[in-house]
Amino acid sequence: MTQEILIYIIGALALAAIVWIILLEMRLKKFFGGKKAGDLEDVMKGIIKELEAVDGFRGEMEKYLEGVEKRLRRSAQHVGVVRFNPFHDAGGDQSFSMAIMDEKKNGVILSSLYGRETSRIYAKPIENASSKYQLSKEEVEAIEEALKKN
Repeated sequence: MTQEILIYIIGALALAAIVWIILLEMRLKKFFGGKKAGDLEDVMKGIIKELEAVDGFRGEMEKYLEGVEKRLRRSAQHVGVVRFNPFHDAGGDQSFSMAIMDEKKNGVILSSLYGRETSRIYAKPIENASSKYQLSKEEVEAIEEALKKN
């Protein structure tokens, strides 16, 4: 009787081992996606090539973004416009002063004086939100307006 029990125990252990091997085989097939061990090396090489390509693309993207950032710093970021009437005999606020500055507050201020007989346009350079040329009240207002917006 002890031999029969021993045979049942060995049979149960053998059955458990077979079930365990089958489950392990199924998990390995799922993990390798149906590939063989020799194919796995090729898969790894393909992944390495893809990673190298992604790394190269990342380097190109970083260079591109540096260029974009440099251009963005020089682009117009502060803009202010003031309309006014310089001549009391002419109607409406047809004249204007417009300040256009980059990130460092460098740029230009454009002023247009509109009159019945003639119109004039003036441009003055701006460095650090001021100019070495004398600014009118309206030009100063245009610079202040531009700085308020950003």
